[in-house]
Amino acid sequence: MKSKVLVALAATLALSACTTIDPYTGQGKLSNTAGGTLLGAGGGAVAGAIVGAAVGGDPRVGALIGAGVGGLSGAAIGNYMDQQEAELRAQLQGTGVSVTRVGDQVILNMPSSITFATDSSTVQPQFNQTLVSVALVLKKFDKSIVDVYGHTDSQGDDAYNLALSQRRAVAVATILANQGIDQRRFYIEGKGETAPIASNATESGRAENRRVEIQISPIRG
Repeated sequence: MKSKVLVALAATLALSACTTIDPYTGQGKLSNTAGGTLLGAGGGAVAGAIVGAAVGGDPRVGALIGAGVGGLSGAAIGNYMDQQEAELRAQLQGTGVSVTRVGDQVILNMPSSITFATDSSTVQPQFNQTLVSVALVLKKFDKSIVDVYGHTDSQGDDAYNLALSQRRAVAVATILANQGIDQRRFYIEGKGETAPIASNATESGRAENRRVEIQISPIRG
């Protein structure tokens, strides 16, 4: 399943790669290089998916190690993720995005109240700069893979919520990748209302459930 999503993401990001976000203005601008970079990475993602399937591991790891990124082992894993976590916390202080450490994984929780308007999958302009800040850290710490998950509350039609969560996950991943991050690092999935973190019986709980999560994990080599 991850192989299929990776290939779909390659096509999605290639289509959107003609624009990027100016880190100073937060506005979209035409990029002369992003399209070719992402299209090239898309081909690598397909190859990496085949390698990953052959060895029974995450297809991204096969693609990235095959491209010479290299992996981490032993104590280096913890140290690397410690540094990445610290820089993410510094960048995201006061933005409304929470940073949680679970083992060797760093999880960013982005509530929909600061990321998207109601029923929209277009990232709010004021949140673009926050995603650019995340991308700066992800680009620096390139020995990690990035899972982007979209979530909704249980209100409304299940199929609609699933599709909305997928579009929102793609929107966030696209902005990140358009800052020059290798798209082979990404996995995206819309989970709809299937993974709540609070009760859907209250408005406050539903608000918590409407979110995009970014899970950052080390590449083990």
